[in-house]
Parts: sequence; C-alpha cells; structure tokens
Amino acid sequence: MPTPRIDPCVPDAACESLRQEVREFLAEALAGYPAVARARHWSSADPAFSRKLGERGWIGMTWPARYGGHERSQLERYVVIEELLAAGAPVAAHWTADRQSGPQLIRYAPDTLAPKIVPGIARGETYFCIGLSESDTGSDLASVRTRATRSRDGWVLDGAKLWTTGAHRAHYMIALARTEPRGDSRHAGLSQFLVDLKTPGVTIRPIRNQADEHDFNEVSFDGVELPDECLIGQPGEGWAQATTELGFERSGPERYLSGMRLLLEMIDAASARAGSSDEARARARVALGRLVAHYATLRQMSLGVAGLLARGDDPALAAAIVKDLGATLEQSLPDVAHELFGGEMPMGSTLAEVAAYVTRAAPSFSLRGGTREILRGIVARGLGLR
Repeated sequence: MPTPRIDPCVPDAACESLRQEVREFLAEALAGYPAVARARHWSSADPAFSRKLGERGWIGMTWPARYGGHERSQLERYVVIEELLAAGAPVAAHWTADRQSGPQLIRYAPDTLAPKIVPGIARGETYFCIGLSESDTGSDLASVRTRATRSRDGWVLDGAKLWTTGAHRAHYMIALARTEPRGDSRHAGLSQFLVDLKTPGVTIRPIRNQADEHDFNEVSFDGVELPDECLIGQPGEGWAQATTELGFERSGPERYLSGMRLLLEMIDAASARAGSSDEARARARVALGRLVAHYATLRQMSLGVAGLLARGDDPALAAAIVKDLGATLEQSLPDVAHELFGGEMPMGSTLAEVAAYVTRAAPSFSLRGGTREILRGIVARGLGLR
C-alpha cells in the first residue's frame, strides 16, 4: 500500500524577510481593526485593501510577468497568505481570483483569455466566483444540469448555480456546464466557460447564511450568449479543469486558519483570567496547548503542500489530508471556547462575539472545498484502497 509523504519545507531567509515586510504593512493597514471583523475576514471584502496588495505585488505572486504576475516562489506566496489570514485581513474580494481562477486561465487559456483578464486580478481589481455547485446535486458535481449549446456566434448558457460564494461582488464566473449529452462516462461532455456577470440573462439572488451574512448566492442563466472565446480550453475538458481548480482551492493554509482569531482570543482570555482555581488554569493550559500543538503540526503539513507545488508535484492527496484535518480542528474551537469560558463571556465582550461568530460559521468548514466524505475518498484512492 502506498504511503503518502508530506515532507517538511522550511521557508528561507528571503521568505522570512518578506514575512516581516507583510507584518509591518498589516500592522499599519489594520490598525484599530476590531477582533470581530478579523474573525469575519473570510467573508469581508475591501476592494481598496485588495488594490493595496496588488500594488505591493502580493496578488498573482507566482504568475508569469506577461500576465501581470511577479514570478516569485510558492513559498513566498505561502508566507503572504499565512500572514494575511493570521491577521484577519479582509481578503474576500480577490481571494478566489488569486487562488484558483487566475491559475486556471493561465493554464487553459494562455493566449486568449489570460492576457485580457489576469492582469486585472494581479492588480487587485478583478474578482471571480466559482460556478460548480447546483441545486439538488450536493457534492456530485458531475451531475450538473446547466447546459451550454452551440450557436452561430458561440454558445448559449442556460441553468443555475447555487451556493456561489461572492457572486454579488465578482466580475466573472468560471462555470461548469454540460456541452454534450451524458454518456457512459459521467465526466465526459463537460466544459468550462468564462462568464461576465454583467451579461444579459445573468441574475444573481442573495442567500444569507446562518451567521446572517450575505456570502452565498444563486446565479441563474437564461439564454446567456457567450462568444466562442469564452470557452476555456477545449470542449469536454471541463471535468479535468474543475478537479485542478479544486486542487488549488484545497492547497492553501486558509483551510486551517479560518478560526485563528478565536484561538488568539482564548489565549488572551486565559492569560488575563483572575481568581481562577488551579484546576481551571491547568485545564485551560492543557486544552489550549493541545490546540496550539495541532496548529503547529498542520502548519508543517501545509508548508509541505507548498513545497509540493514549488517542485511541480501533484498536491491533491496531501492537500486533501490537510484540508480534512484542518476542518476537524477548526470545528473543535467553539466547543473548547464554551467549555473553558462559557460562564465567563459577558454579552458583548470580544471573546463572546468572536466565539458566537465562529460557532455559527464552523459547520461550513467541512463543506467548502469538498466535504469530509469527498476528501477521505481522495485519500482512500491515494492509499490504493479504492
């Protein structure tokens, strides 16, 4: 049976110098930024902040210069992402475009779409959403019912996408659609398209989540006319493209740093505790120490994934492991907070508000980027068990 390897990868001196530069920038840019806002960073969009990152070359870091990129290493990009997430920076506007949409266009449409679209991403001015999930299909992405049919001048798109994060602030969507009837292979006959969300026939309807945020949307297509150049790659390549895109989505440290603010608030609360019994202090030390140890381990594994990307190796198996373990850890944070501080969180306190937000958001941690069952299926195949 094959054994997965995630070898340690240590950032070099250039990476650590960059880390200090990012920290100094964030200390100034986020001065006075409240803890609750930092906890919501995953859904907080600030176009001005995204443009500042673009000006500093911190979006599109690894991309070729011809697309507005900066040709830096995967580890340098990792350092910037890690610092942004740990600080709770408002990254939602550009995140999807930087993480996966830009790389998709560079890989599959290098001479057509990428030169026109990707430089705007690198400047922090062009935003994307993902058009994969649909109503009643769950995680079965191959069962999409959105269809693209040939027209004289290109394609006509009909159907709908559901749970589309950030569509209300995005300029474009990369949408998976069926272009050929479903045959023996469920994955054949699928293609991806670049959709300008201002195109006539596109309708975006908001969905509020249980944290009372407008992050999700339903996006419907009613006879949306697309020029032929909006086909990404070749017809029928959509499934391979979508799985590559999900690999980008799962490979970063965001899959274990989404709840970092709650851990930091718990550590601060434990340090400031007065009058607690020796038993309570010992219980807090053990519980928080265990969380920190888990975070340290996941960080080493996540750096290992960055190392795989830097070497050009396939990160799919390692990324699935890190994403699954990261979601499990982050979903445990609210339970630890309520166990240790449940009776000591006054209404309106920073700890109470951060804990309340992460409690509401935590169920989504094991859904986005692939459910736990999907990820463990990837791991099983990687181990030769399927």
